[in-house]
Amino acid sequence: MSHSTRENTGLVVGWREWLSLPKLQIPAIKTKVDTGARTSAMHTFFAERYIRKGKSYVRFGVHPLQRRRDLAVTCTAELLDQRVVSDSGGHRERRWVIETPIRLGDTEWPAEITLTDRDSMLFRMLLGRTAMAGRINVDPAVSYRVGKRPNLRKVYPELIPDNTQS
Repeated sequence: MSHSTRENTGLVVGWREWLSLPKLQIPAIKTKVDTGARTSAMHTFFAERYIRKGKSYVRFGVHPLQRRRDLAVTCTAELLDQRVVSDSGGHRERRWVIETPIRLGDTEWPAEITLTDRDSMLFRMLLGRTAMAGRINVDPAVSYRVGKRPNLRKVYPELIPDNTQS
């Protein structure tokens, strides 16, 4: 019996996937599908809040590919909240929260994402169970079941041709 109030789409994903964040102009970001994490998180190397027409927004920088600080995407999103989140080591941190559509394969849905420095982590993004609930199921034995590695030179034309490993 499911306790979720969302209808499950039946989408089965691997423990890691490539997904996109279309409203943020991030065509590909390797993501750990993490059922142990309640909240989704994305790597940002800077974040600044500002007010426009009475609404709070956050402007932030993302290095969407591992080991590629030369590739940076500057994003803007309406600020949803600011929350204290505990990381896997138990450290508590106050983070900005945004809501933006996530696209995985042919499926797209809105998800809350916290912004944090994940530079030392293997994955630039974690997809937490709140964003997954009622939408996807995880096959922990499989990688990239839905989100296949894109041609990075095609989706990020500004990449230096000799180093697109991620």
